[in-house]
Amino acid sequence: MIKGREVATYSLFRGNSAEIDPTGKLAPQPWMSTPATRAVIAALQSRGADVRFVGGCIRDTIANRPVKDIDIGTPDPPDRVIELLEEAGLRAIPTGIDHGTVSALVDDERFEITTLRLDLATDGRRAKVAYTNDWVADAARRDFTINAMSCTPDGDIYDPFGGIADLGNGIVHFVGVARERIEEDTLRLLRFFRFYADFGRPPIDRDALAACHQLAPGISSLSAERVRDEFFRILMTQNSADVMVLMRGERILEHIIPKDVNIGRLRMMLWLDTTAIRLKSVKPDPLRRLAALLESDAQ
Repeated sequence: MIKGREVATYSLFRGNSAEIDPTGKLAPQPWMSTPATRAVIAALQSRGADVRFVGGCIRDTIANRPVKDIDIGTPDPPDRVIELLEEAGLRAIPTGIDHGTVSALVDDERFEITTLRLDLATDGRRAKVAYTNDWVADAARRDFTINAMSCTPDGDIYDPFGGIADLGNGIVHFVGVARERIEEDTLRLLRFFRFYADFGRPPIDRDALAACHQLAPGISSLSAERVRDEFFRILMTQNSADVMVLMRGERILEHIIPKDVNIGRLRMMLWLDTTAIRLKSVKPDPLRRLAALLESDAQ
């Protein structure tokens, strides 16, 4: 059992990005070529580092969805990242310095820059990690194949676990063995349902669903804030009512809401939010959807 989130103060160099070839190429994207993005990439590459976009921005671009956050990976450790940004006159914020993440703030745009990592030990909530320059090893510690892709500033996509195919087929797969990924961080159990609601299509991955069912009691070990935030994200998906049916059937929902729920009323609320009411002043709200979901004895 580890206490707190620890980051090793040394690097493990277990290979490099030449071990796999690009598996696709993105056409030039507006978010890749803004002056702010170019400034951050230029700063991080100024001493020759292999810098890539990672995670959600690649997934959302391939899925033809708006890109909300731009995350960047680099083999350089956080102290060097801060040094490179400041040398370029950019503001560096040590937002997640204890686990290798630095934010760059440029023209009111925020970029999350994280050093490539390996998990040395996990306890279901935190991980002890070490830095590396191995892009495949860093991708292997991520939750789902669709989140494990990276892309060079020129658009070359690296997809070591088949995320492009899974995204196209509406499949939400854990990287590796589902049970092992959830045991590393129990919050991934809830993230599975969120990403299934957002990107998945039936049939659902039965192995992943079985692992979620078996490990659901571990939700109680997570902080209430983490569970709340992830549950609200599920509620804000278009398919949240269908996912609630899944979560109730697998006896997962009872570890979050230990009382009866009214999924039919949530379904009605989704219809009102997204279809029936077309007013700028009325926007989807997770608290309102939660209120619709909760069963009440009030007359």
